[in-house]
Amino acid sequence: MSTEARKPSVALLTLGCARNEVDSEELAARLAGDGWQVSTDGSKADVVLVNTCGFVEKAKQDSIETLLAASETGAKVVAAGCMAERYGRDLAQSLPEADAVLGFDDYPTISATLNAVLNGEKVEAHVPRDRRELLPIAPVERKAAKVVVPGHTIVDSATPAHLKPILRHRFDKSPVASLKLASGCDRRCSFCAIPSFRGAFVSRTPDELLAEAEWLAQSGVRELVLVSENSTSYGKDFGDPRALEKLLPQLAAVKGIVRVRASYLQPAETRPGLVEVIATTPGVAPYFDLSFQHSSEPVLRRMRRFGSTERFLDLLESARKFNPAAGARSNFIVGFPGETKADVEELIRFLSEARLDAVGVFDYSDEDGTEAAGFDKKVGAATIKRRYEKVLSLSEELCAQRAEERIGTEIDVMVDAVIGGVAEGRAEHQAPEVDGSTTLTGGFDAAALKPGDLVRAKVVRAEGVDLVAEPVAMLSAVVMSG
Repeated sequence: MSTEARKPSVALLTLGCARNEVDSEELAARLAGDGWQVSTDGSKADVVLVNTCGFVEKAKQDSIETLLAASETGAKVVAAGCMAERYGRDLAQSLPEADAVLGFDDYPTISATLNAVLNGEKVEAHVPRDRRELLPIAPVERKAAKVVVPGHTIVDSATPAHLKPILRHRFDKSPVASLKLASGCDRRCSFCAIPSFRGAFVSRTPDELLAEAEWLAQSGVRELVLVSENSTSYGKDFGDPRALEKLLPQLAAVKGIVRVRASYLQPAETRPGLVEVIATTPGVAPYFDLSFQHSSEPVLRRMRRFGSTERFLDLLESARKFNPAAGARSNFIVGFPGETKADVEELIRFLSEARLDAVGVFDYSDEDGTEAAGFDKKVGAATIKRRYEKVLSLSEELCAQRAEERIGTEIDVMVDAVIGGVAEGRAEHQAPEVDGSTTLTGGFDAAALKPGDLVRAKVVRAEGVDLVAEPVAMLSAVVMSG
């Protein structure tokens, strides 16, 4: 009696953003489809595949530390993702602990590559190149180009979207999942290297996204988080600047989906029609994840961005006219080359008036290959540290005040987990992992709640950006199968 040969096992460890998580699930689907045992546990796997982040210095260091730790398990170690794509052969030479360093072009043949690694074969690291040059300059011509774009299903284009296999393997049963709208970016922000290794902007088609949303809903997903490098550019490469406005209601209407959340909005591209759709469409979270980065015009111009304190405040006000409870978050960079005391004061004025629910603050550092790395008028490290701490402290105080404004109001909470009888979830203004959470207590039997339930609750207190609320009504309960 013959026994089936043991399947090789691979653990995928993902660092960085939600876009990387989607890419990892694509890789996992390819590997599982070719017979690999796939998990996220690197302690017993034959191969540990680390999907690295190459965004900023700390993220790169975290990626290196994860690769080094994986090598200590005795498994074969493979680097993929943004850092591997960005540095290629240089990373392979400086990190001999990695058995292979792969670029995005290796993703379609990932199974064969990992088999080669497992068999002790040498896999040559790729030579990095500017991936923007792989696609036509004109966005409408990009669909015809045969370029590997991570997180985009590659199936016969003649097959209707609803019949195409979904190239995705979920690692958990969370009621929340990311849905990748697009990849790449056409903007030229002077501090950002992402377009050079992620490539030019490419949208996924609406029918493809709706098919994947239906598949996710069938697997138990209740909230979709739309991710990309720049969601407000969605559809420009098939000639429809209003594509996201049209797509959001369609996604919200997918059976089983009770909330859709858009993220990564560029203020300069956030049109009035999109603001209205996000703020007023049932099933779409009235949530504005706006990438401001600063509010002083001189700094924004050096960043190769557009806007000002007044224009950004007007944008927020336009959303709140449609929905006074609309949530808003943003990130800011302090210490950018040429930033003055007056620029910092202008940023502080904006923050003080913006009433943001969540704020991320980053201290500027030069990034390889960016225009800003060559700028003069660098701000000293001690000054950057002082400004960072000042803006961070103020932001935390202001966001806590914004949370307190919500005491006594009713919010719609998606339950993420129930641990020890305590239900934790997120209101419409709270995105996963970055914006705080809501603890549900009292009211009707909160301990009987399940992950995926959507509950209306009254806010009774705030703890920093986190809220505590009492359930008052079940809006949409999870239907247990079986």
